[in-house]
Amino acid sequence: MITSLQNRYVKDAARLRERRGRQQQGRFIIDGARELLRAMDAGVELVEVFVYEPFCRSEASREVLLRVQDAVSQGEVPKVIVVTESVFGRIAFGERTEGVVGVATPPKTSLADIVLPDCPLVAVLEGIEKPGNVGAILRSADAAGVSALITTGGGTDLYNPNCIRASLGTVFTMPVCEASAAEVLSWLTENQIAVYAATLDASVSFSEADLSGPAAIVLGSEAAGLSCDWKQEHVTPIALPMLGVADSLNVSATAAVLFYEALRQRGKRG
Repeated sequence: MITSLQNRYVKDAARLRERRGRQQQGRFIIDGARELLRAMDAGVELVEVFVYEPFCRSEASREVLLRVQDAVSQGEVPKVIVVTESVFGRIAFGERTEGVVGVATPPKTSLADIVLPDCPLVAVLEGIEKPGNVGAILRSADAAGVSALITTGGGTDLYNPNCIRASLGTVFTMPVCEASAAEVLSWLTENQIAVYAATLDASVSFSEADLSGPAAIVLGSEAAGLSCDWKQEHVTPIALPMLGVADSLNVSATAAVLFYEALRQRGKRG
């Protein structure tokens, strides 16, 4: 049992709360039993699991322990590290008290690795930095059956602990990757996917856009919007009506509306 806050494993894990620590170590932290289970189901490589057993009261926490112990008994990773309550509090993100925190290696997925279904719906996020917004978009994407989510433009940290928590672990349930705007546009063209960019000044309403076929929905940050990379002839700008005094919706709310409009059209047209 580790009792010291100065232990090397503890200090390294605590540094994973910050993006710089994640970049330096090439690892990220998964806080929460449900999120850990979804990561394990997706085949994410766990390196370490920190355990404070008195907190492992939920069914999900106990399942994590059983699965981790089974992996260890077969000589596989992760390393199980039992800690005291104070040490666990140093590692856990926020006020989570489920008794298990994992350290994992980020999946290395590229555009070439994404296998699309028939009539895919793809989400593209450009320059969206707030992890809470990214996590909420992932939850909506998972619920509405989005086929893949791609980030571009820099700034988006898919494995920020707040993003993982806000997504309820759905960041692990669909293909996600990062690429440049040029690479994404080329990939969408190769796969014959129509591109719709959410903008404030578009003349086409979201409900008039044909999202029933293979489609990509591109969303930018509320502050900066989309870059000029998406102002091309084969990219259709679409907008949501704004009838009040506010000039924009939260990007996660916009994403949910557009994803479900695509789902509605696809259901209606079989």
